[in-house]
Amino acid sequence: MANFTLDDVRQRTYKARDAWWTVLLVDPLAARLVKFTANRTRVTPNQLTVGALVLGLAAGACFAVASWPWLLAGALLYHLSFTLDCMDGKIARLKGTGSVFGAWLDYIFDRVRVLACAIALMAGQYAATGNVAYVWTALGVVFLDMLRYMDALEIYKVRSQMRTTLTAAREEARSLELAARRANGDLAADADEDLRSAEALTEDPEADAENRVVGDDPNVVALQAGFNQRFPWYARIRNVLMAGRIRPHLISGIEFQMGVFIVAPIAAAIVPGAIIPVVVLSGVGLLAFELIIIYKFWLSSRDYSRSLAKLTAKIETYRAELPAEPAPAGAAVGSSG
Repeated sequence: MANFTLDDVRQRTYKARDAWWTVLLVDPLAARLVKFTANRTRVTPNQLTVGALVLGLAAGACFAVASWPWLLAGALLYHLSFTLDCMDGKIARLKGTGSVFGAWLDYIFDRVRVLACAIALMAGQYAATGNVAYVWTALGVVFLDMLRYMDALEIYKVRSQMRTTLTAAREEARSLELAARRANGDLAADADEDLRSAEALTEDPEADAENRVVGDDPNVVALQAGFNQRFPWYARIRNVLMAGRIRPHLISGIEFQMGVFIVAPIAAAIVPGAIIPVVVLSGVGLLAFELIIIYKFWLSSRDYSRSLAKLTAKIETYRAELPAEPAPAGAAVGSSG
């Protein structure tokens, strides 16, 4: 059996920046469960993913009953389901057993859990009260969850394209600059090229931080100049939150789910009818932070356009500095009558 320590789990599985709900309410328990599971069992990440779905469906069954004890039981099961959902990725990172299929399975089962629990929670309340507003609330929850993840995937795809294009343009500019300097007799060009090759390019340091773990420490140059110039105070808040591994996106899809499937049922168990107000508040918070993300993306796209234009201008300048290529041998230089 393996002998992973709790520090191993934290260094190798904790994301450098994560949702505050995960950092404060899930990771302390999940880390200890991961340590036990990795050292004492042969449970795989995919098995944990399936287990998370089973617990999520069980939470939905509790929600459907609609009485306050079952609402509390459903909230507890949903939290445990999310804990298992966090554990599968941690086990995969700790043991190096992650897979493309596992990532797909995790994503699909997450969406199935949200759909099933939204229908069960609101259907149970509708059956108990006859209030059709619960039907519309269920549709709103499913729509917002879909919107959040569609937007995240599309922004990720476009930013990846931006990164690829800028990296290719930068490498072409470096190559042409090196060739032009050598053509002009600058023998120190090699040293400069080696120095510049140490640079790293990223489109969003926050997104990158969520894709790496505490033990990683990359140096990055961010494409967020526009946002940082407009909101200089943001960096201070971000750094304070970062010290605790908490990302500035305070109400993401995770907090939205927890608001709907944990906070709202608990509130309804105490105050009947509290589900819709809590869900609406969670949805407004999600939309507000999504608009901030979209605004940041718009500013970074402008930074991207400016950076690409500068690199393109450099490429043209360096090309003009290169000596003209001689005409091919045997080419006609004139015509005879």
